Amino acid sequence: MTDLLDGLNPPQREAVLHGDGPLLVLAGAGSGKTRVLTHRVARLIGDGGVDPHAILAITFTNKAAGEMRDRIGRLVGPRARAIWASTFHSACVRILRREAEEAGYRRDFSIYDADDQLRLIRRGLVEDEVDPKRISPKMVQARISDAKSRLEGPDDLRAASFQDEIVVRAFRRYQDALRANGAMDFDDLLMITAQLLESNAAVRERWQTRFQHVLVDEYQDTNHAQYRLVRALGEPQRNVVAVGDDDQGIYSWRGADVRNILDFERDYPDAHVVALEQNYRSTGVILRAANAVVSHNPHRHPKRLWTAIGEGDPILAMSCRDEHEEARVVASEIDRGLGRGLSLSEIAVFYRTNAQSRAIEDQLVRRSVPYVVVGGPRFYERAEIRDLLAYLRVAANPADAVSLARMMGAPRRGVGPGAIAKLEAFAAARDIPVGEALPFADEAPGLPPNQRAAIAEVAALIGDVRTGAEAGMPLDRLIELVLERSGMRDALVREGTFEAQGRVENLDEMVRVAAEYEAGGEEVTLAGFLEGVALQADADLVDESAGAVTLMTIHNAKGLEFDTVLITGLEEGLFPHVRSDTPEALEEERRLFYVGLTRARRTLVLTHAESRAMHGGRDYRLPSRFLGEVPPDSLAEPPGARRATPSFGAGAAGPPAARPSLATGDNVLHATFGEGVVTAIESGGELVRVRFAQDGAERRLMAGAAPMRKVS
Repeated sequence: MTDLLDGLNPPQREAVLHGDGPLLVLAGAGSGKTRVLTHRVARLIGDGGVDPHAILAITFTNKAAGEMRDRIGRLVGPRARAIWASTFHSACVRILRREAEEAGYRRDFSIYDADDQLRLIRRGLVEDEVDPKRISPKMVQARISDAKSRLEGPDDLRAASFQDEIVVRAFRRYQDALRANGAMDFDDLLMITAQLLESNAAVRERWQTRFQHVLVDEYQDTNHAQYRLVRALGEPQRNVVAVGDDDQGIYSWRGADVRNILDFERDYPDAHVVALEQNYRSTGVILRAANAVVSHNPHRHPKRLWTAIGEGDPILAMSCRDEHEEARVVASEIDRGLGRGLSLSEIAVFYRTNAQSRAIEDQLVRRSVPYVVVGGPRFYERAEIRDLLAYLRVAANPADAVSLARMMGAPRRGVGPGAIAKLEAFAAARDIPVGEALPFADEAPGLPPNQRAAIAEVAALIGDVRTGAEAGMPLDRLIELVLERSGMRDALVREGTFEAQGRVENLDEMVRVAAEYEAGGEEVTLAGFLEGVALQADADLVDESAGAVTLMTIHNAKGLEFDTVLITGLEEGLFPHVRSDTPEALEEERRLFYVGLTRARRTLVLTHAESRAMHGGRDYRLPSRFLGEVPPDSLAEPPGARRATPSFGAGAAGPPAARPSLATGDNVLHATFGEGVVTAIESGGELVRVRFAQDGAERRLMAGAAPMRKVS
């Protein structure tokens, strides 16, 4: 017993020693929550005499579950193997294998992955005479997954539009197909288990008797189905331990509901609450900034991180003229870190959206700084970028059969490998490159009419791109031509998922890449542009043996830590993101910033750009309101660059701007929000209310600071 408590601070001990009944452990960033979880389980087995079979410990990844088993095993020995330490999905599979007949399934039911699901959904749409090109199967899949996370089936959905009706019908066909195939998808594993436990008293009693203690890590990341599972399994003993941090709830876009942890004491009024506030990762300055920022969120459990490490160096907040200067600042700060004796692997660069990495990657490549992109490939190696480049490569080189095959499938248009093989055979018979055979697809034997029509559309597009390139059409317009005529952008927009939106942003970034290449002053050719891109993507530029700087979105940074962290793109409309136009969404953006801040151990650098190429043009940007929430006494004067000037917060001011003369009813154009109309003038002209067309939202803006002008 003494060994289990050695090295624990008082709140950690309190959580480990808690007896029966519900327990909420509010585990601040870097506060040692895994240690608390593993030591509590070990105490239940060793001192509490609890049978390891009666313990269910839930984590969110198989890796974390394996680490938990290993750490408990080091504390209690082989008995740890009997504990159910697993993810929600793995636990549900084990339950359903034993209760399959009660749920109406065979015990050997199949589990379908995302590709299997899309095939079933696409088949159902076709059977319903719905064109999968007009109604994206991925969009339908996302809608179905979202409904199942709320424990809703097709009969529970309301069809408020024609598209909704199609989704409901597709959902019903999809579920029937799953049943017919004796299969479940990943969402079914949670939904069917929860529904079975809630509706079948015998099954519910069997598993409630089995699990005397239920412990859940990362409770703030649970969705409604997982919440209901925990509630069902935890009764009647109610020995439920929820470990998590509402300040790190950043996954609402994939179904997580931070209210689950915020309302834990409502669900369990007798819950004991322990706050782990001692941070073992970051310096005092970093924690003071993180505490100050997240305290602006009204819906949270109050807690304040502290450390015994010491104050550390002030935070560097830097204002840059544009994304290119920002990238140079990033590279310079990496050099400074190396000068202090850091290795490259101890440095990370964070951004809000994947598209932001491009300028940074370009700068690191120029300086031969090795880097890795976490959570996705390098910018030029991303699937959507390679799809776009395939069109340009065929236009530049008709003999590029590999690129031709790729472009024919982006987006899907019913021209598969078999059709490509027939086209290649036709080209070989005529002794011409396969790209030059595209306009003559009508003459190729064995191709059905629908494939000939699809190939003819692509042939016309490639011909126009080639003609435009030869006539000197600007490269950014050539790329826009491909994006519009190919259907690539429309397909992603129809998909309507969070991932698809990121891919659209990446394609828009390629338009800007081309525009910058045009402005480079050298002779501009399509072939030269493609050659430059190919060199940028060359993996040989990275010397993995020397370590590498880590580049990632902040969403991917959760759970990681680095000596030095650089958070880039701290601008209104980018971070917080322009889509964060509700109080709840803004709170989540602030939590995301908090997560970024608390990844840093020693050095933290914050940057923003005064202008940034976005949406096909260059926008003037306001510094993020989050910069204004960082305490001024936490910030240092940057060496040889401008200090960031926050646009929000006490004493904050935006960049100088001439106040436009506006009146109610005037039309305006805002750099981020687009076109709008003035609905009211307030505070003697200091504040302007504007309703914007792109989202219908009304916003209050500072007349002299907003990047906005009057238009006729």
